[in-house]
Amino acid sequence: NLALPIGDNQTISQPFVVAKMTQLLEIHQNHKILEIGTGSGYQSAILSNLCRRVYSIEKIKELHILSNELFKELKISNITTKLGDGSIGWEEISPFDGIIVTCASKKFPQDLLNQLKIGGKLIIPEENEIGNQVLNSYKVVEKEKIEKKYICDVKFVPMV
Repeated sequence: NLALPIGDNQTISQPFVVAKMTQLLEIHQNHKILEIGTGSGYQSAILSNLCRRVYSIEKIKELHILSNELFKELKISNITTKLGDGSIGWEEISPFDGIIVTCASKKFPQDLLNQLKIGGKLIIPEENEIGNQVLNSYKVVEKEKIEKKYICDVKFVPMV
């Protein structure tokens, strides 16, 4: 149950954290999920078994290429990826039922929250004011009403 290196100074989260974040999304079969930070593709592959469609954004070209090769090899057809800046999300595909961020953000990415449906959840590791990382859950209850919930302390690679 350890974070493992996947190249380019990035890691895959420990399996417990992947499971916890996935559980927090409360995924249903008809959901459309956005993942920020494709990495090795491990989290995407898990999500693909639980929902209708996974959209995933990776900023590091080498990881983007490797994860897409893996999806083809595993014959996973409900994952769509792009190379780009995940902090701004994927507006043209939104709204999403859930968004999962697999890297720690120093500032809250409002763009991601804006791309959620009513009832949608954002699961994100964030750096707090003293430099520690915490996993938070945000749920869009109504158009202008958001519920924030602290989940646990975590350690993720920073959002690049």
